Amino acid sequence: MTEAQSSVTLPVLPLDDDVVLPGMVVPVDISEAEVRSAVEAARASDEDATKPPGIRSTPAKANRPRVLIVPRVDGSYAGVGTVAVIDQVGRTSNGEPAAVLRGVARARVGSGTTGPGAALWVSAEVRSEEAPEGGYPGKVQELAREYKTLLTTYLQKRGAWQVLDGLQQLDDPGALADRGGYSPFLKIEQKLRLLESDDVAERLNLLSEWTREYLAELDVTETIDKDVQDGVEKQQREFLLRRQMEAIRKELNELDGKPASEEADYRERVEAADLPEHVREAALTEVEKLERAGDSSPESGWIRTWLDTILAMPWNERTEDAYDISGSRAVLDADHAGLDDVKERIVEYLAVRKRREERGLGVVGGRRSGAVLALVGPPGVGKTSLGESVARSMGRTFARVALGGVRDEAEIRGHRRTYVGALPGRVVRAIKESGSMNPVVLLDEVDKVGSDFRGDPTAALLEVLDPAQNHTFRDHYLEVDLDLSDVVFLATANALENIPAPLLDRMELVQLDGYTEDEKVTIARDHLLPRQLERAGLEPAEVEFADDALRTIAGEYTREAGVRDLERTVARVLRKIAAGVALGEGELPARVGAEDLRGHIGRPKHTPESAARTVVPGVATGLAVTGAGGDVLFVEASLSDPESGAGGLTLTGQLGDVMKESAEIALSYLRSRGAELELPVGDLKDRGVHLHVPAGATPKDGPSAGITMTAALASLLSGRPVRSGVAMTGEVSLTGRVLPIGGVKQKLLAGLRAGITDVIIPARNEPDLDDVPEDVREQLNIHLVNDVREVLELSLESAGTVADAQPVAA
Repeated sequence: MTEAQSSVTLPVLPLDDDVVLPGMVVPVDISEAEVRSAVEAARASDEDATKPPGIRSTPAKANRPRVLIVPRVDGSYAGVGTVAVIDQVGRTSNGEPAAVLRGVARARVGSGTTGPGAALWVSAEVRSEEAPEGGYPGKVQELAREYKTLLTTYLQKRGAWQVLDGLQQLDDPGALADRGGYSPFLKIEQKLRLLESDDVAERLNLLSEWTREYLAELDVTETIDKDVQDGVEKQQREFLLRRQMEAIRKELNELDGKPASEEADYRERVEAADLPEHVREAALTEVEKLERAGDSSPESGWIRTWLDTILAMPWNERTEDAYDISGSRAVLDADHAGLDDVKERIVEYLAVRKRREERGLGVVGGRRSGAVLALVGPPGVGKTSLGESVARSMGRTFARVALGGVRDEAEIRGHRRTYVGALPGRVVRAIKESGSMNPVVLLDEVDKVGSDFRGDPTAALLEVLDPAQNHTFRDHYLEVDLDLSDVVFLATANALENIPAPLLDRMELVQLDGYTEDEKVTIARDHLLPRQLERAGLEPAEVEFADDALRTIAGEYTREAGVRDLERTVARVLRKIAAGVALGEGELPARVGAEDLRGHIGRPKHTPESAARTVVPGVATGLAVTGAGGDVLFVEASLSDPESGAGGLTLTGQLGDVMKESAEIALSYLRSRGAELELPVGDLKDRGVHLHVPAGATPKDGPSAGITMTAALASLLSGRPVRSGVAMTGEVSLTGRVLPIGGVKQKLLAGLRAGITDVIIPARNEPDLDDVPEDVREQLNIHLVNDVREVLELSLESAGTVADAQPVAA
């Protein structure tokens, strides 16, 4: 490439925010004074005679006027410009004056000068480009081909086919590079850089880079536009198809005499329902699926059932808690006698909740202050009925969930909707049936939940009963978040040891240990008797039940921790009275006293038997706790004849491993301390020891029978019977220490029911006596012991009071 330079004086035509490159033909508005003055000055001058050799013109255009087009950016003139020929001057279709200019060469602007007209004249150094002899180098040709390919791609995207034909005929790399000035995506700074550059290769490199970047942006934009367009078309298509489907179904329904379509009905119901936003979105999504699915599709049935369940849930229904604390306590006291622990806990919960509401702390972090209480105690003490009383005292709705025998995890978390007959879990169903999102839910018999190949329901309960997690509980059937943090959960159980530790850790434990005899009489008089009178069809004035009769029934006919058998026995007496009246063997009103019970329900079933059982040496009375509450048990000991050849220790009575170990510890202790205790234990190695704990059909286990077994063995060896009114409980160690045990209250109540007068318990259980009713403590002589020697001194008859008492081993 060769470059020629020459000096020329031309009028300046300023061009704002645009650049004209050599070879470009552009129309220019000459209505502005500066532009018009430059065109007029050029036409008035005769510059063709002094035209520099670097500007090539055809003979037809040789005498045409010329101007220097100088770009003006932000009000300032650039240092370079383009020599342009005025091809034509005229007016546009709008009548505005205009001129057609054709760029012919680059020029560097020099100093200002004078010239005809009002235009600004400057001297300029014109730089013309001519192809070198032998053509452009191969590198420039390669760059030109690359740029032509990119420019062709761009023009094809724009559909500029006529321009594309002209581009294909253009072979000069310099001219091709200057055609880049037509590219609308180039900024004025980029075009100005092209104008300033004299190197064709540099210009082609720059144009290829800029065009490649723009094409990449254009591809991204086209992709986005296509996605948007596809989405709009899909929505329009779905809208049209849905309207067509509605019209078709409307026609079909009209033919069948049916009202509007079921799908439209579901959509209206969802939109009209007061649902949380996340639930509404999920419901509308399912409605859209229902509208697309045909009536014959099995999925439509699942969707309808799910929508019915969602719409039946009380999403925004809540009851206001009754913050009358004294009134709530009065309701609890009226419904249940005793049970002070759980009543106090409910009152505490209401008091704290009231204070939080008053101080604006009702909901913190999306969580409320729901309570989770575990009511553990023997049957018949009122755990289940207590749930209804709690709900009534709080002014809440009540729902009961029976968990006894449940073995499927889906019963708690719900079934997946893909299963036939799928339903939500029992917790969700309980809330739906209660009609409120903050009911009192009673999880009944939680200790009787099982597990098998279908999962472990107690593990599913972990999230339900965790106050830190249950505000976003997700049922597998609903598949939407459910807030359980304001639900008061009450769980009932008979055996504490059957509740998994992680589950128990999420609940607050409240022990219900059973009723005293006085409490049973009160409950029978105020609650059981009125209910059974109504069931028997009798009026309260027709049957008078004396308190001594109720006390006799509680003490001699029923021996239990609760009042279930007591209620059955009262019902039986009332049925006898009703039957006697019907047969003409009795009349109303009737009075039932203690002396009348034998005639109605026969002789008593439970009489004190401790005196009869312990009249012989080797029998001791112990206290235990079973699933039915506290109970008394007898430990019987015997020694085999030395000549029988039997040896060792024999244990019977369905004893567990812990209880068997307690028997071995008791025997080992007596063998090691026989001399100190004045017991003939020297020949035990030749005689077998047999311990039996009736009743043999009842499984027994635990360490609390340790001192009872020791006392029975000591009584057998010494020949001194155990005192008839004494019962004991406590674990024994090899050193003779009496260790603490559990269930003190239930055991003392059981001893009192069995006619025991003296009870021996470990000294370390003294704090547990605070939970024992005062009237029970007054009726029992409670002895606190630390050592087995104290047990034997308190429990065994003195040698002088036993006729012909001789050590068994003598």
